[in-house]
Amino acid sequence: MYPFMTLADNTEIVHSEMLPDNRVKVYVEKPDAKDCFHDMTCYLPGYEIESIHGFSEDEVAEFMEIIRSTAHLIIEFSQEGGFLNASGL
Repeated sequence: MYPFMTLADNTEIVHSEMLPDNRVKVYVEKPDAKDCFHDMTCYLPGYEIESIHGFSEDEVAEFMEIIRSTAHLIIEFSQEGGFLNASGL
């Protein structure tokens, strides 16, 4: 999994390489004092949500908006070894 974005509340968004079925797994994880972590998994390009643990409907909607608005970058980076490799850093 490649790091993609860290939000102000320490939520991490990471993604896989392009999978053999031409999908990209996007994983969202947020630390939680009570439950340890909340998480969700989504697959691009179909925006298929596979699992949600601990997030509210509003949080899921917010994360999906972030994923939708950056999906083109996530898909590109998934084919180039993540952001760091694609940027040459």
